[in-house]
Amino acid sequence: MKELKTMYGDLEVLEREEGSLDPKERLKAACEPLLSWFQAASRDLPWRRSPTPYHVWISEIMLQQTRVSAVIGYYERFLDALPDVKALAQAPDEKLFKLWEGLGYYSRARNLKKAAGEVMERFGGELPASYEELLSLPGIGSYTAGAIGSIAYGLPVPAVDGNVLRVVSRLLESREDILKPAVKKQMEALIGSVLPEGRAGAFNQALMELGALVCVPNGEPRCMECPLRGLCLARRRGTAGELPVKTPKKARVVEERTVLVIQRGGEVLLRKRPEQGLLAGLYEFPNASRWLSEKEALEYLGVREEDVLLVEAMPEAKHIFSHVEWRMKGYRIRLPEGCPGPEEGQFVTLGEAEGRYALPGAFKAYADILFGR
Repeated sequence: MKELKTMYGDLEVLEREEGSLDPKERLKAACEPLLSWFQAASRDLPWRRSPTPYHVWISEIMLQQTRVSAVIGYYERFLDALPDVKALAQAPDEKLFKLWEGLGYYSRARNLKKAAGEVMERFGGELPASYEELLSLPGIGSYTAGAIGSIAYGLPVPAVDGNVLRVVSRLLESREDILKPAVKKQMEALIGSVLPEGRAGAFNQALMELGALVCVPNGEPRCMECPLRGLCLARRRGTAGELPVKTPKKARVVEERTVLVIQRGGEVLLRKRPEQGLLAGLYEFPNASRWLSEKEALEYLGVREEDVLLVEAMPEAKHIFSHVEWRMKGYRIRLPEGCPGPEEGQFVTLGEAEGRYALPGAFKAYADILFGR
């Protein structure tokens, strides 16, 4: 077969004359047009301006399950407060969770601190320049290890996330289920076999960027803006909207909850959740795992009606976790000065509640009312 040309129009002619490209040839042919597009069209993001191992690590963990636009502010505040591995390893949990407040999936923050401690102990405070050693750290899987390794250290390793799986599935018109671990491993091996020498980090980022900006997950892909449109089998055959193939998710469990915002003068009652399970170790407004009437809410708290200045209903709210959906109703309960209040929890000032304690996003609707946002 003649040497493959990288311009998509020429590739279409070659395929008509000499048969289809195999998956590796098709992906290899995509390298140069993709890299050229990335150089011209990539977004100016703070972690790309200074792609140190620590910066790449923090940004990639934050970007999991979170939009880029939402992460930028968090990333900059996080680095201002915890500029290096040592600062992260030594950060008090309350400070760490406050910096993370609103990003959700707090286990990511816990694993960051745990991994930072191991980096201090095992690697002298520097993230290792080894894919296998990166994988050994808490919270770092194959994608994050590949991103750190290729972007910060130039290692020839793939970084395959959902964006990359979608792009490659459409490019090759693959109908393999991308949620299967074996399929992801196959994709990693395929991409790893075509990484351009010395440019693995740029190629990995280019695939991610194409999936974020052009080969998008919701709605029609923007095929006419795509540098790979002539190579893409799904575009050619009109099947892009059907791909990638994913196993349908199980329906979320719906839970009814009653949230209680209990105020005493300029204080509010917070309680700490158990160290295991959903929102482990975080502070919250007291809440019950069912809908309560006003009378039942006071009984739940163990507060006498005669000790209550006011009970008022708050708006209903909803919060969606990965597998659970909370449908909430709430009450604001005002107690007089000096009232001991419920045994469980602690009263803190409104300033402390807003500035020091991390309240999970599940309670945002009620926190906004409390703090007058």
